Amino acid sequence: MNKLEAFGYIAAQAARGDITFPTSVNAVLRLQRALDDPDCHVDEAIRLVLSEPQLAARTVALANTAAFGAGGAQVSNVRAAVLRIGYRRLRGLVAALMVRQFGHRIADPVLRAKAEQLWTHSVQVAALAQALARHVTRTDPDTALFAGIVHEVGGFYLLSRADEFPGLLEDDTENWGALVEDVARLEIMRKLAIPPEVAEAIGGLRDGVLNPQPHTLLDTLLLANRYALVDSPLGGRSDPLDDAAPGPLDAATLQVLRDEAAETAQALGDAALV
Repeated sequence: MNKLEAFGYIAAQAARGDITFPTSVNAVLRLQRALDDPDCHVDEAIRLVLSEPQLAARTVALANTAAFGAGGAQVSNVRAAVLRIGYRRLRGLVAALMVRQFGHRIADPVLRAKAEQLWTHSVQVAALAQALARHVTRTDPDTALFAGIVHEVGGFYLLSRADEFPGLLEDDTENWGALVEDVARLEIMRKLAIPPEVAEAIGGLRDGVLNPQPHTLLDTLLLANRYALVDSPLGGRSDPLDDAAPGPLDAATLQVLRDEAAETAQALGDAALV
Protein backbone atom coordinates (compact mmCIF):
# COMPACT_ATOMS: atom_id res chain seq x y z
CA MET A 1 0.00 0.00 0.00
CA ASN A 2 1.51 3.36 -1.04
CA LYS A 3 1.21 6.51 1.04
CA LEU A 4 -1.79 7.92 -0.81
CA GLU A 5 -3.64 4.62 -0.48
CA ALA A 6 -2.76 4.48 3.23
CA PHE A 7 -4.05 8.02 3.80
CA GLY A 8 -7.23 7.16 1.91
CA TYR A 9 -7.70 3.98 3.92
CA ILE A 10 -7.32 5.79 7.27
CA ALA A 11 -9.58 8.67 6.18
CA ALA A 12 -12.27 6.31 4.90
CA GLN A 13 -12.24 4.41 8.19
CA ALA A 14 -12.56 7.65 10.14
CA ALA A 15 -15.37 8.93 7.92
CA ARG A 16 -17.29 5.69 8.56
CA GLY A 17 -16.80 6.11 12.28
CA ASP A 18 -14.53 3.08 12.32
CA ILE A 19 -12.19 4.43 14.99
CA THR A 20 -11.01 2.22 17.81
CA PHE A 21 -9.49 3.68 20.93
CA PRO A 22 -6.73 2.05 22.96
CA THR A 23 -7.99 0.12 25.99
CA SER A 24 -6.51 2.78 28.25
CA VAL A 25 -8.51 5.51 26.49
CA ASN A 26 -11.73 3.52 26.90
CA ALA A 27 -11.03 3.23 30.62
CA VAL A 28 -10.62 7.01 30.95
CA LEU A 29 -13.76 7.51 28.85
CA ARG A 30 -15.73 5.54 31.43
CA LEU A 31 -14.32 7.81 34.11
CA GLN A 32 -15.31 10.90 32.09
CA ARG A 33 -18.88 9.66 31.65
CA ALA A 34 -19.20 8.98 35.35
CA LEU A 35 -17.96 12.46 36.25
CA ASP A 36 -20.33 14.01 33.69
CA ASP A 37 -23.28 12.41 35.49
CA PRO A 38 -25.00 15.18 37.48
CA ASP A 39 -25.89 12.61 40.14
CA CYS A 40 -22.25 11.59 40.66
CA HIS A 41 -21.61 12.09 44.39
CA VAL A 42 -18.35 13.69 45.47
CA ASP A 43 -17.31 10.49 47.27
CA GLU A 44 -17.74 8.53 44.03
CA ALA A 45 -15.76 11.17 42.13
CA ILE A 46 -12.93 10.92 44.64
CA ARG A 47 -12.95 7.12 44.36
CA LEU A 48 -12.77 7.35 40.56
CA VAL A 49 -9.89 9.82 40.70
CA LEU A 50 -8.00 7.62 43.13
CA SER A 51 -8.42 4.68 40.74
CA GLU A 52 -6.11 6.49 38.28
CA PRO A 53 -2.82 7.30 40.10
CA GLN A 54 -1.67 9.78 37.43
CA LEU A 55 -4.98 11.61 37.62
CA ALA A 56 -4.85 11.69 41.42
CA ALA A 57 -1.35 13.20 41.41
CA ARG A 58 -2.24 15.78 38.75
CA THR A 59 -5.45 16.75 40.56
CA VAL A 60 -3.54 17.62 43.72
CA ALA A 61 -0.81 19.40 41.76
CA LEU A 62 -3.30 21.48 39.77
CA ALA A 63 -5.28 22.42 42.88
CA ASN A 64 -2.09 23.93 44.30
CA THR A 65 -1.39 26.26 41.35
CA ALA A 66 -2.12 29.98 41.41
CA ALA A 67 -4.31 29.61 38.31
CA PHE A 68 -6.75 27.56 40.33
CA GLY A 69 -6.99 29.95 43.22
CA ALA A 70 -4.70 28.09 45.57
CA GLY A 71 -3.61 31.23 47.41
CA GLY A 72 -1.26 30.33 50.20
CA ALA A 73 -3.03 27.18 51.40
CA GLN A 74 -1.67 23.93 49.99
CA VAL A 75 -3.76 20.78 49.73
CA SER A 76 -2.20 17.35 50.11
CA ASN A 77 -5.03 14.93 49.40
CA VAL A 78 -7.44 14.12 46.57
CA ARG A 79 -10.60 14.97 48.52
CA ALA A 80 -9.45 18.52 49.22
CA ALA A 81 -8.19 18.89 45.65
CA VAL A 82 -11.46 17.75 44.06
CA LEU A 83 -13.47 20.04 46.33
CA ARG A 84 -11.22 22.95 45.41
CA ILE A 85 -11.15 22.59 41.63
CA GLY A 86 -14.66 21.20 41.13
CA TYR A 87 -16.01 18.80 38.51
CA ARG A 88 -15.68 21.18 35.54
CA ARG A 89 -11.97 21.64 36.08
CA LEU A 90 -11.53 17.97 36.85
CA ARG A 91 -12.94 17.26 33.38
CA GLY A 92 -9.95 19.04 31.87
CA LEU A 93 -7.59 16.75 33.75
CA VAL A 94 -9.51 13.69 32.62
CA ALA A 95 -9.27 14.95 29.04
CA ALA A 96 -5.51 15.39 29.43
CA LEU A 97 -5.15 11.83 30.69
CA MET A 98 -7.30 10.57 27.82
CA VAL A 99 -5.38 12.43 25.10
CA ARG A 100 -2.09 11.29 26.56
CA GLN A 101 -3.16 7.66 26.28
CA PHE A 102 -3.27 7.86 22.48
CA GLY A 103 0.52 7.85 22.38
CA HIS A 104 0.88 4.72 24.48
CA ARG A 105 0.47 2.24 21.65
CA ILE A 106 3.06 3.88 19.38
CA ALA A 107 6.11 1.66 19.04
CA ASP A 108 8.16 3.48 16.38
CA PRO A 109 10.70 5.68 18.24
CA VAL A 110 10.47 8.53 15.72
CA LEU A 111 6.68 8.64 15.90
CA ARG A 112 6.82 8.29 19.68
CA ALA A 113 9.09 11.34 19.85
CA LYS A 114 6.58 13.23 17.72
CA ALA A 115 3.79 12.17 20.09
CA GLU A 116 5.79 13.42 23.07
CA GLN A 117 6.36 16.76 21.33
CA LEU A 118 2.66 16.96 20.42
CA TRP A 119 1.75 16.31 24.06
CA THR A 120 4.09 19.06 25.25
CA HIS A 121 2.63 21.41 22.64
CA SER A 122 -0.94 20.53 23.68
CA VAL A 123 -0.22 21.11 27.37
CA GLN A 124 1.42 24.47 26.64
CA VAL A 125 -1.48 25.57 24.44
CA ALA A 126 -4.01 24.47 27.07
CA ALA A 127 -2.25 26.32 29.90
CA LEU A 128 -1.74 29.45 27.79
CA ALA A 129 -5.36 29.32 26.62
CA GLN A 130 -6.53 29.26 30.22
CA ALA A 131 -4.34 32.26 31.13
CA LEU A 132 -5.40 34.14 28.00
CA ALA A 133 -9.06 33.48 28.76
CA ARG A 134 -8.66 34.87 32.27
CA HIS A 135 -6.72 38.00 31.38
CA VAL A 136 -7.21 38.84 27.69
CA THR A 137 -10.19 37.33 25.86
CA ARG A 138 -12.43 36.95 28.95
CA THR A 139 -13.80 33.64 27.72
CA ASP A 140 -14.40 30.80 30.17
CA PRO A 141 -10.95 29.66 31.42
CA ASP A 142 -12.03 26.08 32.12
CA THR A 143 -13.44 25.69 28.60
CA ALA A 144 -10.27 27.20 27.15
CA LEU A 145 -8.10 24.74 29.10
CA PHE A 146 -10.23 21.81 27.93
CA ALA A 147 -10.18 23.00 24.30
CA GLY A 148 -6.41 23.38 24.37
CA ILE A 149 -5.94 19.86 25.67
CA VAL A 150 -8.09 18.22 22.99
CA HIS A 151 -7.29 20.49 20.02
CA GLU A 152 -4.69 18.05 18.61
CA VAL A 153 -6.57 14.82 19.26
CA GLY A 154 -6.74 14.16 15.50
CA GLY A 155 -2.98 14.46 15.32
CA PHE A 156 -2.49 11.93 18.10
CA TYR A 157 -4.77 9.50 16.30
CA LEU A 158 -2.91 10.01 13.01
CA LEU A 159 0.42 9.34 14.73
CA SER A 160 -0.96 6.16 16.28
CA ARG A 161 -2.12 4.95 12.86
CA ALA A 162 1.12 6.01 11.16
CA ASP A 163 2.82 3.40 13.31
CA GLU A 164 1.13 0.83 11.04
CA PHE A 165 2.38 2.47 7.82
CA PRO A 166 6.15 3.19 7.87
CA GLY A 167 7.05 6.52 6.26
CA LEU A 168 3.45 7.73 6.13
CA LEU A 169 4.18 11.22 7.50
CA GLU A 170 7.50 11.79 5.73
CA ASP A 171 7.59 14.51 3.04
CA ASP A 172 3.85 15.02 2.95
CA THR A 173 4.08 17.79 0.33
CA GLU A 174 0.43 17.43 -0.68
CA ASN A 175 -0.77 17.86 2.93
CA TRP A 176 -2.75 14.63 2.91
CA GLY A 177 -1.83 14.19 6.56
CA ALA A 178 -3.62 17.42 7.49
CA LEU A 179 -6.72 16.32 5.62
CA VAL A 180 -6.81 12.91 7.28
CA GLU A 181 -6.12 14.50 10.65
CA ASP A 182 -9.13 16.80 10.19
CA VAL A 183 -11.42 13.91 9.19
CA ALA A 184 -10.29 11.81 12.15
CA ARG A 185 -10.60 14.75 14.54
CA LEU A 186 -14.25 15.32 13.64
CA GLU A 187 -15.17 11.69 14.29
CA ILE A 188 -13.10 11.44 17.47
CA MET A 189 -14.65 14.62 18.88
CA ARG A 190 -18.08 13.20 18.11
CA LYS A 191 -17.27 9.96 19.94
CA LEU A 192 -15.81 11.87 22.87
CA ALA A 193 -18.91 14.10 23.02
CA ILE A 194 -16.85 17.28 22.77
CA PRO A 195 -19.18 20.28 23.32
CA PRO A 196 -20.20 22.01 20.05
CA GLU A 197 -18.61 25.35 20.96
CA VAL A 198 -15.28 23.63 21.59
CA ALA A 199 -15.50 21.52 18.43
CA GLU A 200 -16.31 24.61 16.36
CA ALA A 201 -13.35 26.57 17.73
CA ILE A 202 -10.95 23.68 17.12
CA GLY A 203 -12.32 23.22 13.62
CA GLY A 204 -11.56 26.86 12.84
CA LEU A 205 -7.94 26.75 13.93
CA ARG A 206 -6.29 25.83 10.62
CA ASP A 207 -7.70 28.76 8.64
CA GLY A 208 -8.79 31.01 11.50
CA VAL A 209 -8.09 34.74 11.54
CA LEU A 210 -7.55 36.55 14.82
CA ASN A 211 -10.06 39.30 15.61
CA PRO A 212 -8.55 42.80 16.12
CA GLN A 213 -9.93 42.63 19.66
CA PRO A 214 -9.61 38.95 20.61
CA HIS A 215 -12.71 37.82 22.49
CA THR A 216 -13.76 34.35 21.30
CA LEU A 217 -12.66 30.83 22.16
CA LEU A 218 -11.16 30.57 18.67
CA ASP A 219 -9.17 33.77 19.29
CA THR A 220 -7.96 32.26 22.57
CA LEU A 221 -6.73 29.10 20.84
CA LEU A 222 -5.15 31.03 17.96
CA LEU A 223 -3.16 33.15 20.41
CA ALA A 224 -2.19 30.16 22.53
CA ASN A 225 -0.94 28.30 19.45
CA ARG A 226 0.99 31.33 18.29
CA TYR A 227 2.78 31.89 21.59
CA ALA A 228 3.34 28.29 22.69
CA LEU A 229 7.09 27.74 22.95
CA VAL A 230 6.84 24.21 21.50
CA ASP A 231 5.32 23.79 18.03
CA SER A 232 3.20 20.88 16.91
CA PRO A 233 5.42 18.36 15.07
CA LEU A 234 2.62 18.09 12.50
CA GLY A 235 2.77 21.75 11.50
CA GLY A 236 -0.20 24.07 11.47
CA ARG A 237 1.18 27.34 12.84
CA SER A 238 -0.23 30.03 10.58
CA ASP A 239 2.41 32.66 11.25
CA PRO A 240 6.03 32.67 12.45
CA LEU A 241 6.62 33.24 16.13
CA ASP A 242 7.79 36.78 16.82
CA ASP A 243 7.13 38.01 20.34
CA ALA A 244 8.20 41.54 19.37
CA ALA A 245 5.82 41.80 16.41
CA PRO A 246 2.83 44.14 16.75
CA GLY A 247 -0.16 42.32 18.20
CA PRO A 248 -2.70 42.24 21.01
CA LEU A 249 -0.08 41.30 23.64
CA ASP A 250 2.84 43.41 24.74
CA ALA A 251 6.03 41.72 25.93
CA ALA A 252 5.32 42.31 29.63
CA THR A 253 1.80 40.86 29.43
CA LEU A 254 3.03 37.88 27.45
CA GLN A 255 5.66 37.11 30.08
CA VAL A 256 3.06 37.24 32.88
CA LEU A 257 0.83 34.87 30.93
CA ARG A 258 3.69 32.48 30.20
CA ASP A 259 4.74 32.41 33.86
CA GLU A 260 1.21 31.56 34.95
CA ALA A 261 0.83 28.99 32.18
CA ALA A 262 4.13 27.32 33.01
CA GLU A 263 2.89 26.41 36.48
CA THR A 264 -0.35 24.99 35.09
CA ALA A 265 1.49 23.06 32.36
CA GLN A 266 3.78 21.48 34.93
CA ALA A 267 0.77 20.38 36.97
CA LEU A 268 -0.86 18.85 33.89
CA GLY A 269 2.20 16.70 33.28
CA ASP A 270 5.44 16.53 31.34
CA ALA A 271 6.04 14.91 27.96
CA ALA A 272 6.88 11.40 29.13
CA LEU A 273 4.48 8.81 27.71
CA VAL A 274 4.46 6.25 30.48
